[in-house]
Amino acid sequence: MNTTPHIHAMIVAAGRGSRFGASVAKQYTLLQGQTLLQHSVARLACSDYIDKCLLVIAANDTTAQTLDFALPIDYAIGGAERWQSVQAGVEAISHSGADDSDLVLIHDAARPAVPSNDIDQVIEAAMTELYGAILATPVADTLKESHIYSTAQSELANKPISSSTYSYAKRTIDRSNMWQAQTPQVFRLGELKRVLAYVRTHNLSITDEASAFEYLDLPIRLVSGSRQNIKLTYPDDAIFLAAILKAQL
Repeated sequence: MNTTPHIHAMIVAAGRGSRFGASVAKQYTLLQGQTLLQHSVARLACSDYIDKCLLVIAANDTTAQTLDFALPIDYAIGGAERWQSVQAGVEAISHSGADDSDLVLIHDAARPAVPSNDIDQVIEAAMTELYGAILATPVADTLKESHIYSTAQSELANKPISSSTYSYAKRTIDRSNMWQAQTPQVFRLGELKRVLAYVRTHNLSITDEASAFEYLDLPIRLVSGSRQNIKLTYPDDAIFLAAILKAQL
């Protein structure tokens, strides 16, 4: 195993972020005078392990190449699903002459506040692993599993109400071994190619690259990251991110 591999950084920025609900793609939301994508590239530039970045963008993206970035940038065209975009990036990295034992660092454009120390820590952890490592935070809040049913009557007041669907608490989930995944996520290039091929062949749905390894029961190390590394998902998140970015100056 190569314990001093080259690091190939990739930011996946081919989606629009439908839950965010803005008229522009989420990665081009402005915070502190720059887009999320520019902030995220700048964070990667803080690491001595990273000297350039591959941006995976949508085919109809006309914005990315008009921006100034803190690193030299290469581009690849993503797909409809996240894993397809990652696969496009992996193919571009492979075609550039990368070795299968090299590490691929995958970061979300919508996580512009990841501390630079966390980036280095997850890279250094992945260097000692066969498959890779990801940033994550232990779950702090109580977790509830819900169940949903429709009701047309208030059971408390025994008064008719309009028929609606509500969520109700079914049970509390033990959070002692629960983690919230973050990015960057860092994997051996050859192993990442293998698990993405498995996802494609079996038509699987994954929300992050680590889950592809989980399908094959391949261990990915969890590296405890900062809670400042939040993801812009809903409009309210922009308020918190703006405050975090300002505080980090």
